Amino acid sequence: MIRRALLVLGLLAISVVSVLGVTHPLRLSLCEIEYKSDKRSMTINLKLFLTDVNEAIVFDPYSTELAFCQPNESPKAETLLLDYLNNFFFVKANGRQLELRIKSKKLNGEGENTALWLYLEYPQDSPLTSLEIKNAVFTDLFFDQTNIVYVHIDGESKSMMLNKKTPTHLLNF
Repeated sequence: MIRRALLVLGLLAISVVSVLGVTHPLRLSLCEIEYKSDKRSMTINLKLFLTDVNEAIVFDPYSTELAFCQPNESPKAETLLLDYLNNFFFVKANGRQLELRIKSKKLNGEGENTALWLYLEYPQDSPLTSLEIKNAVFTDLFFDQTNIVYVHIDGESKSMMLNKKTPTHLLNF
């Protein structure tokens, strides 16, 4: 009985995805934060689906207007992306919010599975005592958005899933 119900739900989900034309049924982003005390540095890697980025910024998931990482990238693309991220994403190290500055970016994948990778890097002069992370990207657009965050501190790792209901998490060391 339970198997039959799960099968029906699975088929229903597939039907809804086909009818609605949902690009990638799992609404995810990935963030990886790494702190190395010996190098006194913190890096942040943020992976976002390009269709979601376009939906958030220009309200068209298939837009080529911004052309991230392409020779014809719009001069306003990075500024618009940072404006959006500043509303939904932050990292505070020892209570101080890091200014979002993209050191590099790249595209990976094909079609609807194309991801925009952002790389940010910060010097961290004092030992890390706390890290507060807010990752609510795309929760304004998608009710089922989940943002996975991995934190690596001198080789020790923690992971968390943030969403609209729980957009922030505080780690104390």
